Amino acid sequence: MDGNIITLAAALSISLVLASPLAAQDRMPPIPADQMTEAQKKAAEAFAEGRGYQIRGPFVPLVRSPEVMLRAKAMSDYLRFKSVIEPRINEMAIIITAREWTQQYVWQAHYPAALKAGLRREVADAIADGRRPAGMAEDEEIAYDMATEILRLKRVSDATYARAVARFGEQGVIDLLGVIGYYNFLAIVMNTTRTTLPAGMAEPLRRYPE
Repeated sequence: MDGNIITLAAALSISLVLASPLAAQDRMPPIPADQMTEAQKKAAEAFAEGRGYQIRGPFVPLVRSPEVMLRAKAMSDYLRFKSVIEPRINEMAIIITAREWTQQYVWQAHYPAALKAGLRREVADAIADGRRPAGMAEDEEIAYDMATEILRLKRVSDATYARAVARFGEQGVIDLLGVIGYYNFLAIVMNTTRTTLPAGMAEPLRRYPE
């Protein structure tokens, strides 16, 4: 009996540690400039030249593999700034992906961007709560269905696919899936490496399950 109690206590302790990954230290914090390899320095410089600011967020862990970081930046540059999907829908897809992964850094960066792009606060807040938003515009509803189906079910229904192609075209569907896939990649990286939020910022998303 005592052994069972000890085993249960140990299991609970482990589950609490796993349930609060961001409470632990950043596994891949910024690398001091004087400790970077030449390849890392060149990649960081190329990033800063293109973006106008130093590497931050997901690019902090990604710089450990400079070529991956630069290729990720190139994909981000297209998906964020040149996609055929308008910013309101693009940002909506990003925050849906962030919510599915409880990716706090992406959420804090893109929730305000989504509102600025024209997504109604009620829609964004419903996504934060894990609820299907009421009163979405037709293109928002299509994008929501596309994103949630592929993220949760790992497939997209014929009906949702047909509506997406009719509304966004085949290139638009690929661009929409591209932004969902790209932010899945960033979420995988940051959730694994425990990338921290900006100093003093509380986690904006509640964790699943409560």
